[in-house]
Amino acid sequence: MKSAGYIIVTVKFSKEGRRWVAYCEELGTSTFGHSLPEAQSKLKEAILLHLNTLEKVGERERFFKDNKITMYHNKPKNTEVTVCAPLYKKTYIRSFVQPIHAV
Repeated sequence: MKSAGYIIVTVKFSKEGRRWVAYCEELGTSTFGHSLPEAQSKLKEAILLHLNTLEKVGERERFFKDNKITMYHNKPKNTEVTVCAPLYKKTYIRSFVQPIHAV
């Protein structure tokens, strides 16, 4: 599938009891898993479903504008994210580049 562009998303993972909660700051998408890898995998799938749904209903451009999400035509090389302290031992934040597919 051809990429229409890229966005940078910030994800937060935190341990709550015996589960890991995963949250995408820009999209408001959230899920959980019994392990960190499971939570990461589920969040990636949820992000793709969210983005595909926005495209299908013709709302991607408006949503990105309203939520100040920048779409890049070329894959960004710098995906650093600023993290405010303190972070707890059971919480971490990272960013990654998410391809946006043309439908």
